Amino acid sequence: MTSMHTDTFEETISLSGSCAAAELPCAMVVFGGSGDLTARKLVPALFRLYRNNLLPPRFALLGCGRTGFTDTSYREHLRAFLGPDTASGTDGWDAFARGLHYQQIAYDRPGDGKKLLESLRRIESQHGTSGNRLFYMALPPELYESVIALIQHGCLMADCPGTGCCWSRIVVEKPFGRDLATALQLDSTLKKTFTEEQIYRIDHYLAKETIQNILVFRFANALFEPVWNRQFISRVDITAVEDLGIENRAGYYERSGVLRDMFQNHMMQLLALIAMEAPAHFTPGMVSDEKAKLFQSLRPFNPRTFASRIVIGQYGPGTVDNQPVCGYREEKGVDPESITPTYAMLNMFIDNWRWQSVPFYLKSGKRLDRKETSIVVHFRDVPHSIFRDIIDPIPPNRLTFAIQPTESITLSFQAKSPGTAMSVRSMNMRFSYGEEDARTVDAYEKVLLDCINGDKTLFLREDSEYLCWHFLTPVIERCDQCLQHEGALQFYPAGGMGPHPPGWAWTGRIETP
Repeated sequence: MTSMHTDTFEETISLSGSCAAAELPCAMVVFGGSGDLTARKLVPALFRLYRNNLLPPRFALLGCGRTGFTDTSYREHLRAFLGPDTASGTDGWDAFARGLHYQQIAYDRPGDGKKLLESLRRIESQHGTSGNRLFYMALPPELYESVIALIQHGCLMADCPGTGCCWSRIVVEKPFGRDLATALQLDSTLKKTFTEEQIYRIDHYLAKETIQNILVFRFANALFEPVWNRQFISRVDITAVEDLGIENRAGYYERSGVLRDMFQNHMMQLLALIAMEAPAHFTPGMVSDEKAKLFQSLRPFNPRTFASRIVIGQYGPGTVDNQPVCGYREEKGVDPESITPTYAMLNMFIDNWRWQSVPFYLKSGKRLDRKETSIVVHFRDVPHSIFRDIIDPIPPNRLTFAIQPTESITLSFQAKSPGTAMSVRSMNMRFSYGEEDARTVDAYEKVLLDCINGDKTLFLREDSEYLCWHFLTPVIERCDQCLQHEGALQFYPAGGMGPHPPGWAWTGRIETP
């Protein structure tokens, strides 16, 4: 009699992580160059790209900010922020750091643009970057107006007289406004100087390997596309939760809340990738066209059924990793009577031929029992079970795209257990990026390379931005009204699973093989 050592059948496929190296020379100007985002995310990502020979040979970074640094003190400041993944390889830092420069400026003083231009031209001459300029807004959106004015007054756009071969691009981080009106105003500000083709609305979530693999999985495999519709799929769960609180972001989070922070960008983009139609070609424009069509098909929330399709909550005191943690209202900088939601679950529908009546559950929250980002596609039950006397009900097939904390794709199915008796059990086929020998490029590295290379596939286009806000702004406004009434905001203990509405079909978590 044979035995089985595990209840999981795994099939690991080898797929080496790769990313096209940037070849065109470039000078990157970071507004907010003395800030946390630059030190903790941007520069470590650029250093890893440098060490892996993915940065252009002729590259320089000019950090700009209010803090008074020299080039030397700026480099020392940034080196202190290298994380543990680069600590063993600071070999090469000195060579990389020679391309790091700093210019102190005041954002509200347009005249500083001329001073910045002088520094930029000197750096371009020193490093041979040929006038190509990538501007990165590592700043709160309320400063964009001042920075755009500074760029205009300083004539900082691509500076290649008579050649017409240079480029300028600008990268903006979320949030892209607070609602539809402010998003329109933000784009109006950017377009005083830049065209839509030059604007890169960054969402590093979309650069994660598993997310990039969704379209490949769907449209490069004849096995799945025929069943990717309402006839075979019963529901789709999209989850992005974490065990962390707001940390030091009270000022931002009090103004935003979970719907603006997560749903307008990350969650809507995951929804688009899992539900959009196939573009005719895999080009940035055609992919964005299909996303826009999907957003246009979202069913608006009906005021009469609004309360049955959304759950909003806020974390209270609790325990995470066996350590007591405070509630949201006790966080530093938070109003003790705050009604800002830190958790939301939406029941959404797509009114088109493929997805009519299939529920999509989107869930995001802070201070829950785990960190997890995933998409789970639930297939329908078999129409008639001949094994109902052995197992009843038979669990339906389930396809899971795990994005965080690990990256994998798992298909669950039913199979006979080894032995003389007829017994049925759930098993899994799994592809895991973590088992790859080749190093994959992380999300920030990928989007930075795409900005330099001019590839907009993973970036949000203007029309999709507006369509997302057009759908979500009424939801946010309705939530704001509901939150004024006692009982609308559900409180949940930190470290728990969050509020859960009765009657909603929800698995709660990824089932790990």
